[in-house]
Amino acid sequence: MTLQEKRTTGDTVRPACLLTDHDVYLFKEGNHFQLYNKLGSHLTSVNGVQGVYFAVWAPNAERVSVIGDFNQWREESHHLTVRGDGSGIWEGFIEGIGNGVVYKYYITSRQNGYKAAKGDPFAFRWEAPPKTASQTWNVHYEWNDGEWMKNRHTVNSIHAPMSVYEIHHGSWRRSPEEGNRFLTYREMARYLAEYVKEMGFTHVEFLPVMEHPFYGSWGYQSVGYFAPTSRYGTPQDFMYLIDYLHQNGIGVILDWVPSHFPSDEHGLVYYDGTHLYEHADMKQGFHPDWKSYIFNYGRNEVRNFLISSAHFWLDKYHVDALRVDAVASMLYLDYSRIDGEWIPNEYGGKENIEAIQFLKRFNESVYSAYPDVMTIAEESTAWPLVSRPTYVGGLGFGMKWNMGWMHDTLNYFLKDPIYRKYHTNMLTFSLLYAFTENFTLPFSHDEVVHGKLSLLEKMPGDEWQKFANLRLLLGYMYGHPGRKLLFMGGEFAQRKEWNHDESLDWHLLQYPAHQGVQQWVKDLNRLYRNERPLYELDFSSDGFEWVDCQDFEQSVISFLRKDKDHCILVVYNFTPVPRRNYRIGVTQGGFWKELLNSDATIYGGSGQGNLGGLEAAPLPMHGKTHSLSLNVPPLGVLFLKRQRERGV
Repeated sequence: MTLQEKRTTGDTVRPACLLTDHDVYLFKEGNHFQLYNKLGSHLTSVNGVQGVYFAVWAPNAERVSVIGDFNQWREESHHLTVRGDGSGIWEGFIEGIGNGVVYKYYITSRQNGYKAAKGDPFAFRWEAPPKTASQTWNVHYEWNDGEWMKNRHTVNSIHAPMSVYEIHHGSWRRSPEEGNRFLTYREMARYLAEYVKEMGFTHVEFLPVMEHPFYGSWGYQSVGYFAPTSRYGTPQDFMYLIDYLHQNGIGVILDWVPSHFPSDEHGLVYYDGTHLYEHADMKQGFHPDWKSYIFNYGRNEVRNFLISSAHFWLDKYHVDALRVDAVASMLYLDYSRIDGEWIPNEYGGKENIEAIQFLKRFNESVYSAYPDVMTIAEESTAWPLVSRPTYVGGLGFGMKWNMGWMHDTLNYFLKDPIYRKYHTNMLTFSLLYAFTENFTLPFSHDEVVHGKLSLLEKMPGDEWQKFANLRLLLGYMYGHPGRKLLFMGGEFAQRKEWNHDESLDWHLLQYPAHQGVQQWVKDLNRLYRNERPLYELDFSSDGFEWVDCQDFEQSVISFLRKDKDHCILVVYNFTPVPRRNYRIGVTQGGFWKELLNSDATIYGGSGQGNLGGLEAAPLPMHGKTHSLSLNVPPLGVLFLKRQRERGV
């Protein structure tokens, strides 16, 4: 008896995973965002018989069957039945199979006799590559992060500090004693939590963990939109890692890729013999840069699939934020294309109207269901209102990566200090737009690969100056308005470019210069988290005030970071020449304590500074009533704060 017959004969047992008419209505309408509870494979029982319910969307299929080890991969053994409601969903119940069964869908298309064995788009687990089959899997897990989840809204508030440590799981740390193997999710948990706590970061961001066939894609060519890669363990193992981080007060951000998918035959491409998930016209459906396929955001079912994936990670894995990759490639129809290689929208423009509507709907649905999480856009253009609500015309993201700031800053630091005085505008320009979005300042993985050199090796000068410049660069990020993001290795001055096939060079920490950079990042994170002026008004011009941005000749800039009651003075010297008795205006008299100095000997500096602080003199300067006569160290940054009493 088929599932349809069971429905019509009044079967009294109805598993929760079975599709209802209401599910199908929402599916067709494009508003079913928990499809992972319905489509895919689900362990269940029908009339007391244990087995697995399968459901897959393949509207242009002539036949669909489930094949696997359990039936010796025979395509004629277990056929699914197409529903009679026009949804294009095929379903069936197979008795006697359980958790961990390897399977694919064998699809015969009505189009051109196309036949292929396909993975399950909604599979909760896949075989570890290079194998390509899906697996039945129960994703139940007993969580122990109740305290974190209860208070998560305070951690993810726009008025809370956010310092992100971006990592690639497979190359953060490996086991050289065992053939350079990956750490598993469970092995990673203790090592990563201890390190992130020691360093003072608030969040960890994982490059995509979703199952991907090609390891060298770093996860950005995903096939398993509902499955963490099996390279490092089971779904429950990954849940354990997130749970452990949460129990140690660390938030978890996942990179998520709704912009494109790979061409592997077992994946989404040409799924039922037609361009089901992708556009049929390659001028819309194929990405020339990444040689991958672009989702057809105009299809309700495709939007269901993608938004359900987003909800899945927030629901089943307790993820705290999703960073959406390559948003610019979604917004523009002519992205990386020359004239004649793209199709204008219905108004003749280059904006991808369907993708824009998708992104807005994605953000609305996420924040409606999970108001205490974040969505973060990697968007590299000047598209307006990316991190503003949809009801004011925005895309609805919570934050946006500030790619312009990153490019300008790194280009400035690449220059020999003798020429920096001619390029101060590369530093000051970002403050003209710093508060138009809720920005994150990213020094990400993309900046330390493909011949771009590591952050340390980008820096000009001799060995001492390279390290001083790197400390200055990191100090500039922590002083500048915006949340912070640093890719693994940057926190201890990794020398080599990132290589996804190798562990970070942890052995460098035996050398004082690398220890110094690591200690500097620890202290920057500590200061950042403890001092409200450095984060509370990050997204408001009320939290920032220039003191002096016009001393081009000496390449010194200074500004105030402010909360409602206090301020911190930040002073940068972008040359290797110490600036002695350098006078800077301040808001009040009294003792100004030197909170941090990147030139301190503990960080590998030359030890030049202000002996812990100094008194402000009643000499007007820079429009202020008082001023400080500072020793600004070479290639150094100072953070100072007025104290009520000296030494307090």
